[in-house]
Formats: sequence, C-alpha cells, structure tokens
Amino acid sequence: MSGERATYPAAAPRVTLATPVTALAPSATTRQAPVATSAVTVGAAAAATEATLGSKIGFLRPYVTGGLSAMFASACIQPIDLVKVRLQVGAGTLGTVGVFRSVVKEEGVSGLYRGLSAALTRQATYGTARIGLHTAFSKKLKEQQGGGDLPLWKSFGSAFTSGAIASAIGNPFDVALVRCQADGTLPVAERRGYTNVFNAVTRIVKEEGVGALYHGYKPTLLRAIAMNVGMMASYDQVHDRVVKLNGKGMVTDMLSSAAAGFFCAFLSLPPDMLKSRLQFAAPGTYRGLWDCATQVVRKEGVLTFWRGFDAYYMRCAPHAMIILMTRAQLLRLWDEHIGE
Repeated sequence: MSGERATYPAAAPRVTLATPVTALAPSATTRQAPVATSAVTVGAAAAATEATLGSKIGFLRPYVTGGLSAMFASACIQPIDLVKVRLQVGAGTLGTVGVFRSVVKEEGVSGLYRGLSAALTRQATYGTARIGLHTAFSKKLKEQQGGGDLPLWKSFGSAFTSGAIASAIGNPFDVALVRCQADGTLPVAERRGYTNVFNAVTRIVKEEGVGALYHGYKPTLLRAIAMNVGMMASYDQVHDRVVKLNGKGMVTDMLSSAAAGFFCAFLSLPPDMLKSRLQFAAPGTYRGLWDCATQVVRKEGVLTFWRGFDAYYMRCAPHAMIILMTRAQLLRLWDEHIGE
C-alpha cells in the first residue's frame, strides 16, 4: 500500500460557452419592443373602437348636432322671440322697445323667459328634424351627383321637404309655446296660467281636444318651409359664393348666416304672424288660414304681415348665426371624438 501511487479522478473538462453570457441578457431594444408593440396595439384598438362607434351611431350625427345647436340658440334669443309674439297678437301699438319695457315692468326680467320650456321642447323636436333631415338629404343628394356643391333647386327641395316634415312633428309644442308667451297679454282673469310645456299640452288636450294642438297648422307648415328654405338653402348658396371671394373662416360664416337670417325673416314672417293669430285666437274667431289673412288685410292692412320685422329679424339673424356656428363646432367635436 505504501508503495502504490495514489490516484485521483480526472478533472472535469472545461465547458466553453459558445454564446457570451452578456448575449443572453435582453438588449435595450429587445426590452422596449414589447412596450412599443403594446402601445401600437392599444392605439390601433382605440382607433378601431372609434371607427366602430362612428359607424354604429353615425346616422345620429346631423340630428344630435342640429338639435343641440337649435336648443342653445333658442335659449339665447328667447326674450326677443317673446317680444315678437306679443307684437303679433295685439301689442303692436307699443312697438318693440315698448313691449320689452312693459314685460320687464309688469312681469319682471323672468317674464322675458316665459315659455322657455316649450321653446326648448319645440327645438328638441322641430329643430332637430328640420336641420337634421336637411343635412341628411343634402348629403345624399351630393353623393348621388358625385360630390360638389348642390344647385339651388336641389337645396330648395331638401329644405322644403325637411321643413314640411318637421312642422308636423313640432306643431303641438309650437302651439304650447305661443300660448305660454302670449298669456301675459290677456286680462288677469282670462289668463290660462300654464306652468310649463307639459302642463300646457296636457290642459289643451283636456280642455279643447287633441285637434287644438294643430291649430294654425297650415301657416305653421308654410312658415316651416319658408324658414328652412330661407335659412338652410340660402345659407348653403350664399356660403358657397362667399367662400370663393373670401375663403373659409369665421367672417365667411357670419356673413353667410346674417344673409340667411334676412331671407329667413322676410319669407317666413307673414306665415309666422298668421300662425300666431290662429294659435292664440279663441275657437271660432277665424274660419281658417284664408279667412285670417283676409281679416288682417281688411282691418289692419297688408303691411301688418311684416309688423315687428325689426324684432323678428333680430331674432332670426342671431338665431341662424348661433345655430349654424354652434353646429359647425359640434360637428367638429363629433368627428374628433366619435368619428364620421
């Protein structure tokens, strides 16, 4: 044993790594790739969701933007509209300023907003329909002709049709609006005292029947057509021409809206006056639209149809400008956040 040499196991062979250890660690680019990929995926998903939402509710775009802009505009010009109605139903001798002062003195500043709920409800129905339908019809007509500006007769047809449909939808609330606004002109003992639009509609149906909600429908129809042609069709035509001279921008929008307001006021005031007379009058006062117009001409003269034009224009021009400019901003916001 002592003469034998001690033996030991052979050393394990050295393992050589073909790939450096540092190569096994992910590089900065490799570590960031999943984050970048995730961001792209989220962005694509958001865009897809937006596109899907836009395609699902895109048909509501002209109606939502049109209705909201019409309601906002009506809230802004409510005092002027009330003065206009008071002038039409018998307070014409006081004049526009006189009626305004009389309302504030006798009913307070809040009296200028009498019938506001009816005005907003009316615009939520009538305003939504006339602006939304015109926008939808015009878009369809442009697609059919392969794009470009619509000729006058097509704009006229779109505005005429949408105005007629809207008048049928909004007439009950129009009757309620006139009743609420003009109630203060009656002797205290004869005032109806409607508290809001729903109270007015309910009481009219209960006390006078459903048909009373369509008192003055014929002049309302004529007024709706004249107003939509004057406002929407003329705006489209004037805007197209002003853009060629001045380019696009707020100044062009304001000039086009003011011009549209004038045509709107001049064409729609006569049927608007007849509408107010028929809707406010006691049953049996007039036999119909023609009888009302005849009595007005015989007793008060032709120019009575344009009585209160200053107040009416002061209503129409700002109303048109507020609607059209607000609508443009709402359309932009809709396209940015929801998609076309």
